[in-house]
Amino acid sequence: MSPTPRPRPRQSWRCVHDGGSGHGSESSATADRADPARGVNGEPGQAGVRDDARHAVPLTAYGHEQAAEAGKQLRELFEGEPVRVYVSPYLRALQTLDSLGLDDLIGLAREEPRLREQDWANFQDTEDIVRQEALRNSYGHFFYRFTHGESGSDVYDRVSSFLETMHRDFETPDSPRNVLLVSHGLTMRLFCMRWFHWSVRFFETLRNPGNAETRVLLRQPDYRYKLDRPFEQWTVHEPTERERSAWL
Repeated sequence: MSPTPRPRPRQSWRCVHDGGSGHGSESSATADRADPARGVNGEPGQAGVRDDARHAVPLTAYGHEQAAEAGKQLRELFEGEPVRVYVSPYLRALQTLDSLGLDDLIGLAREEPRLREQDWANFQDTEDIVRQEALRNSYGHFFYRFTHGESGSDVYDRVSSFLETMHRDFETPDSPRNVLLVSHGLTMRLFCMRWFHWSVRFFETLRNPGNAETRVLLRQPDYRYKLDRPFEQWTVHEPTERERSAWL
C-alpha cells in the first residue's frame, strides 16, 4: 500500500510590494535587482547618511494601487477559500497585505521576520551603498555581504529555516489549501531557489520581480509544485533540465 501523501496547500503565493519613497539610495524592494545596469533606485548623486530606518519606509500611494490590483487577481484565483498568510514585518509589506483587500479570506496572518528584506546596514551612507552595489555586481549577489548587513546566502539560510516552520504548519488539521507570502524581491527569488534547488549560477541570472508582482506554486497531481511562470533573466544562461522543470 502506498503511503498517504501528507496534506499540503493547493497553491502558494507570494507578492513583492512597492516600497518606493523617493529617498536617496535604494528605498524599495526593487533595490535588490539582479541587474547591475539598473543601479540604485533613488536620487542619483545624493550623498550623506539616510536618517530613515529601512524597515519603516512606507508604501507609496502608487504602491497601494498596485497592491489593490494584485489583490483582485488573487481573490479570483483563491476562489473564495481561506488563506494562511506569512508576512514580512517591514512596514511596506504590512501595508501591502492590508491593501490586497483579502481580510475576509485570511484566517491567520503571521508576521515572519525570516521573510524580511536583505539587511543592507542600519542608517546607510548613500555613497558607500553605491560603492558596495558595484562591488556586489562584480562579486556576485549570492555571496557578497554588505558591511553591517547580509549576503544573499544569509537570506537563503533563514528562508531554509522558515520552510521548516511552514512544512510543520502544513501538518495541522486546520491548514488552509492556500498560502500567501508577502515578502521582498530577493527573498522571493531565494525562496524559489531553495524550494526548487536551483544553482547559484542560475540564481545570479534572475531579474527581480516587479512591485506587487506575484509568483504561484501550483500543486501538481504528483503533489509536487511548479511555478506558474519563470523569472525573467538579465543575462544569457541556459537553465538545466532540472531548473527548467520548476515552471509550467
